[in-house]
Amino acid sequence: MKYIFLILLLIASSLVANEKQKVTIGLGAYTQSQPYKGASNLLLPSPVIFFDNSIVYARWSRFGLYFLGEKKEDYAWGFSLTVQPRTLGYKASDSSYLQGMDERKSTLEGGLAFSASYQKTKYIEIMLLADMLQTYNSWILRTEIGDQYTLGDFTFYPSLILLYEPRKFIDYYYGVKSSEATALRQQYSPGSGWQYGAQTYIKYPFTKKLSALINIRYDILPKSAQDSPLTDKNYIYSGLASLIYTFEY
Repeated sequence: MKYIFLILLLIASSLVANEKQKVTIGLGAYTQSQPYKGASNLLLPSPVIFFDNSIVYARWSRFGLYFLGEKKEDYAWGFSLTVQPRTLGYKASDSSYLQGMDERKSTLEGGLAFSASYQKTKYIEIMLLADMLQTYNSWILRTEIGDQYTLGDFTFYPSLILLYEPRKFIDYYYGVKSSEATALRQQYSPGSGWQYGAQTYIKYPFTKKLSALINIRYDILPKSAQDSPLTDKNYIYSGLASLIYTFEY
């Protein structure tokens, strides 16, 4: 239901913009590895939406509203309010090792974003995001730099991602409270750290409007998360395989 509302919001805003807009919608399967001992990978259905009319935007599962910016033929920049899901966490039932741990939940993050692009391909985006549902009760800082390349019919959108995760964030997802400690799982209170990632979207058109879109991403966890007794991997990988439809109205 919320995705229907968001699509209606995008359409309404494009009418205000008074010019033809391009919209991409689709559906796919999203998978994400879990760094926790014994935990299985996530596999979820994922709606896919891409849209940007310089008023509101959608970038896969993240949405935003511009409040300041400029768009020219060779470059564009803008400040926006944005919101996105955070898919991370576990239940004690996810593995035998996690028995006795309190649940760590996924959440919704929102905050301020700055983005700038050059020649419609090269871009940088910086976001300061806070936990909107008071799950980990903190914030993160995210920077992404990317570009666009073509090879035959394929289009690649590679980017590098840098995340600063403060102590509260890492302690919530990777810490062990004294009440959760056992003989095999010692108490652990990690500090803040940096997470490094690389990803690419890959697009292949079947027709002018119908395409396949794939996303592949690999992140290296902060050192303080790697040292947690809960983890047996120093990375998280994720991917999306989807079918998308692009049209103008």
